[in-house]
Amino acid sequence: MIYFYNTLTRKKEEFKPAEGNTVRIYTCGPTVYKDATIGNMRTFIFMDNLRRVLKYNGYQLKHVMNLTDVGHLVSDGDEGEDKMIKSAREEGKTPLEIAEYYTKLFFRDLDRLDVDMPEIICKATDYIQEMLEYVEALMKNGYAYETSTAIYFDVSKLDAYGLLSGIDVRKQKAGARVDVDPEKRNPYDFALWIKAPENHLMKWDSPWGPSYPGWHIECSTMSRIHFGDQFDIHTGGVDLIPTHHENEIAQSKGRTGKIPARFWMHQEFLLINGGKMSKSLGNVYLLQDLIDKGYEPLVYKYFCYTAHYRSRLNFTWEGMDAAQKSLANLRESYQKHKAGEEKIDAAQIQEWEKRFLEAINDDINMPSAMGVVWEVAKYPLKSKELADLLLKFDQVLGLEIDKIKQDESIPTEVLELVKQRKQAREDKNWAQSDALRDQIKALGYQVEDTKEGMKIEKL
Repeated sequence: MIYFYNTLTRKKEEFKPAEGNTVRIYTCGPTVYKDATIGNMRTFIFMDNLRRVLKYNGYQLKHVMNLTDVGHLVSDGDEGEDKMIKSAREEGKTPLEIAEYYTKLFFRDLDRLDVDMPEIICKATDYIQEMLEYVEALMKNGYAYETSTAIYFDVSKLDAYGLLSGIDVRKQKAGARVDVDPEKRNPYDFALWIKAPENHLMKWDSPWGPSYPGWHIECSTMSRIHFGDQFDIHTGGVDLIPTHHENEIAQSKGRTGKIPARFWMHQEFLLINGGKMSKSLGNVYLLQDLIDKGYEPLVYKYFCYTAHYRSRLNFTWEGMDAAQKSLANLRESYQKHKAGEEKIDAAQIQEWEKRFLEAINDDINMPSAMGVVWEVAKYPLKSKELADLLLKFDQVLGLEIDKIKQDESIPTEVLELVKQRKQAREDKNWAQSDALRDQIKALGYQVEDTKEGMKIEKL
């Protein structure tokens, strides 16, 4: 059995998909107006863990992730300008150029971290008409109203607002949350559709004139298009609970009368030396910054496993050094087991498998799972069976524990061909494996298959 902590009910609950063997997941992706930080990446490492755990348990996945390329205002309280336009102005580019540039960098980092990707990726700007239809339905249902600046959702029409965060709007004074638009009926009302100034760079025709969508409407729209009224799991960072996710629930209840997701799962914050990540403190780190300091991206992924996803994680360079050493030791232990010839009691292997499964199925407890991994890695008897067991665990870890450290002078082109050859051999495609060996040789290198894995040498 799998148990996940559900933010909606504030407790661990047994998880099973609502329909058949397919788990339907929606993840709030990035607003592609700037570089994603290592704090952002922690959220997507959690997403990767969730996907891998569910697959390890034999489930199929239908997973949607959005990319916000319009409508996310500088303030979550519907104040300020669109983040995409602000970034475009600052960098002297069009919003489209900004979105394309930062989307490319985002996916590059996910690939570096070996993140298992959702089956469906959605851009907000591809769903403008559907979002508009959603807002019109809310107006028809009596959950929205028009002001001189926007179409707002009326939270007073709900039987309850604040289901995730526990906010009691009846006890909130006007202005307690944001500087209140005097035309708002309630302080917590939020913009569904925003009327655009004449010189606004991103706007579309609507019944209310040239305008653009609010931030929250895109996720309600896309999840309903791909899943219908309800799906299994919604994920995101804890910062989304009091605003974005509360408003998604409000919109869905206004449109369908239902809470869209059965389980809501949230990743906690990453701290930097015990405090917040801040430009003013000069501690905003990107994955590229870690690479520039000599850390392999997967070292950061390993570092994230030192804390549960629902616990705050404190980033330090000392912690990264420890993770770097641990990952190297884990890979070395794998190679030693791979070359071993001892026989291991089948009951012992089954016990490790059972405990690993129990750890990952207990709300994705990666620190406990890593404890089991290290018991296997450090086992004094060296056995190919244990190497295979570690590789099985790596289906969840995604740490490439069978990776062999190579000479950094070897060209990237050669390393890529070696990677393709490794996959061909795993697929038992021997003809392709031989062809790739010849390509590697033509570039001046030879690859040798040993008990410790593939070795590359210059001819």
